[in-house]
Amino acid sequence: MTDETSERIVAFQGEHGAYSEEAINQHFGEGTNTLPCETFAAIFEAIRNGQATHGMLPVENALTGTVAQSYELLIDYDFRVQAEHLLSVRCHLLAPPGTKVDDICRVKSHPQPLGQCAGFLHQHGWEAIASYDTAGAARDLAQNPEPHTAVIASETAAKLYGLETLLSNIEDIPGSNFTRFFVIGMDDAQRRDPSKTSLVFALRHRPRALYDCLGAFALRNINLTKIESRPIRGRPWQYWFYLDFEGHWRDPGAEAALVDLLRQASTVKMLGSYPAAFGGPNGKSG
Repeated sequence: MTDETSERIVAFQGEHGAYSEEAINQHFGEGTNTLPCETFAAIFEAIRNGQATHGMLPVENALTGTVAQSYELLIDYDFRVQAEHLLSVRCHLLAPPGTKVDDICRVKSHPQPLGQCAGFLHQHGWEAIASYDTAGAARDLAQNPEPHTAVIASETAAKLYGLETLLSNIEDIPGSNFTRFFVIGMDDAQRRDPSKTSLVFALRHRPRALYDCLGAFALRNINLTKIESRPIRGRPWQYWFYLDFEGHWRDPGAEAALVDLLRQASTVKMLGSYPAAFGGPNGKSG
């Protein structure tokens, strides 16, 4: 293990065996030091307080969409997105040894996996009960078995907490259930192309405001890979626009587009330029 690896501590939301920890081990390598956190906000606080050097933050899922709280925290804290990681999420139905599928009446997990498996749960007529974490639900069920109860979690959680896998790959669209994570930290990422850039902006209240902001990129043939609006907390009917584009902010065309955007928008916050992740089950960055 290199000195850099031994000194790196990556915070994540949940307990050991969570999907976020699986993403950490894929991205940084097995044996990476990890720090479980109860909430997404605790990830940011751990970095700010020096308990962790990085955070692994889920920002969107291919089936259930954006994790809104993650983007709100990226606005609230002045950290940088250093990388993205795509995790192929495989949902497994876990229960204490001896439990049969026909015994199940209720299933516990984090709201995201429950949403990713909503059709499957409805088909079986099982009650979905939200828990703060997938692996935490698995640990709690192992420690305090409840009759007629199962959880949705990873196979790693099954092994860690001694649960049996009753059914595998129960997500509604198997093979298409990917979660995108941001690796966050205090500093800018070292450039490695192909790059992607994420930012947030707000509009001036005038006609064609959004048209002019997006035109800054269209005029320079910069490809946008995501744009989404979210309400600005405390300012009713006003919105943040989250935008990703291909390329690094230091590229000449991107620099010119950002200068133009600064003129057109009321507020712009750069989240970071970072190596783009390639698609596929491993979600490895190039």
